[in-house]
Amino acid sequence: MTRKRKTDKPMKKIIIAAHKPYAFVHDDLYLPLQVGAKGKDEILDLSTMYMKDGKAYGETIMRDDIDDNISDKNPGYCELTGLYWAWKNLKDADVVGLVHYRRYFTAKSAVFLHGHEPLRCVLTEGELNDLLLQYDILVPKKRVYAIETLYSHYAHTFDAYQLDKTLPIVHEKYPEYVPFVKKAFGQRWGYMFNMMIMERKDLEDYCSFLFDILFELEDQLTRDGYMDGLSDFEARLFGRISEILFTAWVLGMRSKGRRIGEVGIVHTEPEDWPKKATAFLNAKFRGRKYGESF
Repeated sequence: MTRKRKTDKPMKKIIIAAHKPYAFVHDDLYLPLQVGAKGKDEILDLSTMYMKDGKAYGETIMRDDIDDNISDKNPGYCELTGLYWAWKNLKDADVVGLVHYRRYFTAKSAVFLHGHEPLRCVLTEGELNDLLLQYDILVPKKRVYAIETLYSHYAHTFDAYQLDKTLPIVHEKYPEYVPFVKKAFGQRWGYMFNMMIMERKDLEDYCSFLFDILFELEDQLTRDGYMDGLSDFEARLFGRISEILFTAWVLGMRSKGRRIGEVGIVHTEPEDWPKKATAFLNAKFRGRKYGESF
């Protein structure tokens, strides 16, 4: 990878975490990245696909199993294996971000989905530059749970033991963040999806904080035998816990004077809100844990 000269303009790169073939945004700002790529076939960019002799051909995307990586942890860490790869390998990028193949940041109004093609609403580099004049760290607009705190929602939908094991690790390794983790546990909103855009120095701070905690948590849960027998869906706990840790980290960064900007999200696929709401209420009032993604 060529080192940029000091006179070059800052490089910004937003990775698009993906685990299946998809039609990706074509823009120098974005880098489609196959997460959990280790041992898997390459992913095809469907926007470049063509058929020849009955076979599909086209461009493939970058993989998270090259160079410094934790690709094999993807079943538990989800898109975080992409974040780790970007942290360790996109050293020339002054600004780094993470979005999903079906979920992007947008500077457009929330009504964009009505009659508009979602990919046309994806955040552009010009719009990003304008936002970075106002903010240091960009996050999704907060998700509000209204009748649940982040802790109680997690306890109802998954297993609170996982959070209970996380807090002592934070206390041991990053005691200054304990108040922010407790605050995140007790509030009714959070920054979900593991989506963000931030300057390199903040990325270094966040990823050092996050992966240090998660690796220790994984080690403890594995030694205790807790991970044995979990379903594939249940085992994705590290990706879920990271959303709460991210919320706590952002609270801490705000206290240090970093400017936090909340940005809208555009979904390239419809969301089943009735199904989401039903599952949320069943977890809250009937004790039915989540057993699948929505």
